[in-house]
Amino acid sequence: MTTKKIKITLVKSVIGTKKDHRATVKGLGLGRINSESTLEDTPSIRGMIRKIAYLLKCE
Repeated sequence: MTTKKIKITLVKSVIGTKKDHRATVKGLGLGRINSESTLEDTPSIRGMIRKIAYLLKCE
């Protein structure tokens, strides 16, 4: 059984965002604009993505 993966890309800057949103970006393994991360599709990861969806592009 293979685990499903989600590929996320940071497309907007975190400058001017809330401190906890910046922490969520770092928690997802993203750094600067256009950085990508491939993560397992779990409910906790989905919640983090939903919280900062305005900064991300998901595939």
